[in-house]
Amino acid sequence: MDETTRLKYLSMALVVFGLIFLFGVFLMMTIWPAGWAWEPRHAEYEQMIVGVYAVLGIFLLRASRDPLRHLSLIWFTAWSSGVHAAIMLVHALRDPAEKANLLGDIPALFLVAIVLMVLTPRSSSAGSYT
Repeated sequence: MDETTRLKYLSMALVVFGLIFLFGVFLMMTIWPAGWAWEPRHAEYEQMIVGVYAVLGIFLLRASRDPLRHLSLIWFTAWSSGVHAAIMLVHALRDPAEKANLLGDIPALFLVAIVLMVLTPRSSSAGSYT
């Protein structure tokens, strides 16, 4: 895949993930709490998660206009999503009450990490943030 095509797909992915982080996290925690919320449910924790992801969503939407100027944000999103998913995976495998998360937020965050890692440029002309 050439650099221009990769950047086009990266911009599209940033818009999609930005909108999901901005609106989707709250919606999924409301619609399907078993797959997106953790027990015991605490309103304070859920508000914090929704707030952090909503702000990240806004910044991903801004980054979608010029991804090369926002590589550190994109790499942070990719790596933090992967680490977040890995930690949740360990807990979901150890706690039977959290098994639904194996079909909800865990694969969603791994998908974010993988897509961004594959699409984000690594060439010296783009900068080296890997």
